Amino acid sequence: MDMSGILGAVIVVGGVGIIIAVILVVAGKFFAVEVNEKEAAIREVLPGNNCGGCGYPGCDGLAAAIANGECDPGACPVGGAPVAKIISEIVGVEADVVKKYAYVKCSGDCDKSKDKYEYYGNMSCQDAANIPGGGAKACAYGCLGLGSCVKACEFGAISVVNGKAVVDRDKCVACGKCVKACPKNLIEIITENAQYMVSCSSKDKGRDVMQACSVGCIGCGLCAKNCPNGAIEFEYNLAHIDQSKCKNCGICAEKCPKKIITKLH
Repeated sequence: MDMSGILGAVIVVGGVGIIIAVILVVAGKFFAVEVNEKEAAIREVLPGNNCGGCGYPGCDGLAAAIANGECDPGACPVGGAPVAKIISEIVGVEADVVKKYAYVKCSGDCDKSKDKYEYYGNMSCQDAANIPGGGAKACAYGCLGLGSCVKACEFGAISVVNGKAVVDRDKCVACGKCVKACPKNLIEIITENAQYMVSCSSKDKGRDVMQACSVGCIGCGLCAKNCPNGAIEFEYNLAHIDQSKCKNCGICAEKCPKKIITKLH
């Protein structure tokens, strides 16, 4: 065996390896991505649910936004106040943490809302909403009670009780997936500061509402006329409370003949 040939091959291979290693080191330094230490620290604190409730594409997107000063440290609905406090210490900015939760703007359960027919199709709110009339409920705007929002919720915060979706505020993290899952657009994310809400979404005229549901908004306007703060507006026969103007006096709830304005807490 020619030892000089083997030695030469070893030297060549070794030399090529050294050259490649040098190239990789240089390339690594040249193409290195600078790591934002604050962003990495924030990402470690975030719970990792990637629910999108913060409005960003997952926890990575939120961490980057907070680190760059584009978002409040308390933007994570899942982490809540404990996570916001830690992130505030990392970025040196005080967090504005207000508890939010989903609210179902409908009171038409099986006892109060009438049905047009018996529905035996696929057990999905979207499927039921696509059939003529928008579902079996006499109210075309009411909760279908088939649980699409329940399936969408990762936190077990929604259940169907007596044919209507109900939110457990203690479990809800306001991720918004139930909002997207509801084909009737009945679910709204509200803050815990809100004390009064109109628990109806019907845009029908009063007579039609009364024929479909015993507790629907009939658009009488008494709530708006008696509100001392001008916090109630009407659109398509339906009352809406402007929470930025509402002073929680409760007069609207007292004057409502259908008792559809609900005191939340």
